[in-house]
Amino acid sequence: MTRQDFLIKWGAYALALLPVWFLELFVLNRFPVLGVTPMLLPLAAAAVGVLEGAVAGGGYGLFVGIVCDAVYFSTSGAMTIGLCLLGVLTGALAQYALRQSLAGCLVCSALTLTVIDAARIAARLIRGMASLPALLGVAGPEILWSMAFVFPIYFFYRWVFLRVPKRTVL
Repeated sequence: MTRQDFLIKWGAYALALLPVWFLELFVLNRFPVLGVTPMLLPLAAAAVGVLEGAVAGGGYGLFVGIVCDAVYFSTSGAMTIGLCLLGVLTGALAQYALRQSLAGCLVCSALTLTVIDAARIAARLIRGMASLPALLGVAGPEILWSMAFVFPIYFFYRWVFLRVPKRTVL
């Protein structure tokens, strides 16, 4: 892959994050369901991990994690590291254990959201901010509401994936 192809590919993925970010931050934030708003940025990182593989998933997860730390409240840099690692994990799972398809993206997205919310729950339990039932009462609906957006995000990123330059194998 030439340098120009590389820049076009990752530039397209960076631009693809803009409508997802806009939808999450400015549209869906206004319409909470069961008191929660969905997390779409981690779903974007999982979708690219599924479509592109472990290394690309880690790189895109790093990029999305930086955006998440800028957008989400009180993450303290955890999303940058966490989404980078989750991007590698989802990419490796989709490449070697699952399929690089919608079904694989559903599993990887559920795993990504569950790990993020488990880390949030653990941090808040350690600080004594709330009880476990209260935290689970927020995390469960948040994961379910976010999972409703896996389908459009996967197909949007698949559309981008089919149009960006690929590595040539000779």
